[in-house]
Amino acid sequence: MASEAVTGRRPRPGHPRKGPAATGPTATGPAAVRDRAAAWFLVLPALLPILILSVGPLLYGIALAFTDAQSGRTRSTQWIGTLNFQDLWYDTLFWDSFRIGLLWAFGVTVPQFLLALGLALLLNQRLRLRWLARALAIIPWAMPEVVVGIMWRLVYHPDAGVLNETLRDLGLGDGRDWLTGLATALPAVILVGIWAGMPQTTVALLAGLQNTPHELHEAAALDGAGAWRRFRTVTWPAIRPVALAISALNLIWNFNAFALVYVLTSGGPGGRTRLPMLFAYEEAFRYGQFGYAAAMGCVMVAVISVLLACFLVGRIRGGGGER
Repeated sequence: MASEAVTGRRPRPGHPRKGPAATGPTATGPAAVRDRAAAWFLVLPALLPILILSVGPLLYGIALAFTDAQSGRTRSTQWIGTLNFQDLWYDTLFWDSFRIGLLWAFGVTVPQFLLALGLALLLNQRLRLRWLARALAIIPWAMPEVVVGIMWRLVYHPDAGVLNETLRDLGLGDGRDWLTGLATALPAVILVGIWAGMPQTTVALLAGLQNTPHELHEAAALDGAGAWRRFRTVTWPAIRPVALAISALNLIWNFNAFALVYVLTSGGPGGRTRLPMLFAYEEAFRYGQFGYAAAMGCVMVAVISVLLACFLVGRIRGGGGER
């Protein structure tokens, strides 16, 4: 008040007055330096494995893409610039696998999200033995992808598989070899991908549903809102950030899928299930073209980076619109 009397002005809101109380270590003082050093010391144990096991191999793979590295060569690897990328541009087999990878990624991610959303809404209800249903819903998540692939190969077995036996018992035909048919291989693999990836999506959406205040649903019900309107105006806005995040992650994970499809079909029949990761694996470890396979990896990293950038831009714009 004394300062106001002297200057005749009131301090602006949000701009605290500077005075003798604003003393202490500055941003470049010894205490701040010690704090930053302590923070780096705490972060370093988690940062080193990422740098050594993720960033380092990524940079090495990018550098390898500009060389003619091959397996079993006696001469040294030569730098060839962008020649691998030029060859990749005209490689119809790679772009065909890229198309299959996009079909696989979206064909798994979209139905997986819709089914997981319905399951999460069901598990969020006050049902008897709800704890048991939740435990059974995450069983596929606890199984390794190799085990899932072997199990579903037995399900799809043309002679003794559960699926064909069921079709025969129902009089719907003699069954077929689902994983070797040109028309059925990719849909059969997509079905397995949906089943295997539903648990983590369900758990994420269920967590978002449980964080939604129940009072909002009660208020909407008292106003006469039906189930669909309550979902559209109350439930969906509450779980929308979680839904966008898990959908983006699922799309990236599915595009990078390898083990499940490799165990089921190894990319066959006739390349109908050869995802980009499988194609790069074959080029590197079956044909020994390490440089060419690294160029494929760079293209896939670029695609994933674009997907991540679109997701982040959407999140930033969505957050800006909500404020």
